Amino acid sequence: RRRRRMNFKELLLSAKENSQEAVGQILLMYRPFLVKEAIVDGIFDEDLYQELCVTFMNCIRKFRI
Repeated sequence: RRRRRMNFKELLLSAKENSQEAVGQILLMYRPFLVKEAIVDGIFDEDLYQELCVTFMNCIRKFRI
């Protein structure tokens, strides 16, 4: 049986309820932006990327819908 694909609001609500799958899907959606922001002086900073991901996940939890 095929699962229905969630719209972004449903995905966000699911992520706020600690669905690891939903959080992972949102992180994948925003990965290009997070990677771009983790490049400093032309060099990818892995530590900064991880910090951005953690901050982003905290923002998901706090986001009011």
